[in-house]
Amino acid sequence: MPTITKPEIVQEVLQSLQTKIEEEKQVIVHCCFPATFFEGSLIRIWNSTYLIDDRLAHRSALIHHENISVFPYWTEVPPFRDFWFTLVFSGLPKECTTFDLQEIIPEEGGFHVKNIKRNGSDVYRVKLI
Repeated sequence: MPTITKPEIVQEVLQSLQTKIEEEKQVIVHCCFPATFFEGSLIRIWNSTYLIDDRLAHRSALIHHENISVFPYWTEVPPFRDFWFTLVFSGLPKECTTFDLQEIIPEEGGFHVKNIKRNGSDVYRVKLI
């Protein structure tokens, strides 16, 4: 019976691939907009929403959104129920330990959740106040 040998991968190739894997990482943030008692409430997100690590001078860009409209459009929020939507961002640096979710917009009322502690899965649930 022939001997099966494992192929060897050159160390430089492994390091190059690791960099690409880290570049492809994404961060998922499930956001809860708390229930209101008013009919006709509207919500939206702007493309200028980021995950920000000021310590590392890093911003992860918004790359996808689910269940919420992007400026200039609006999504109606049903009364008496928490409203959930999901945002997907480009990856954070591995050195990042805490970050902010911040909507940087030219008007009042932008979302800002401070000091989100980094976890191993890079999937988060936050409440927007």
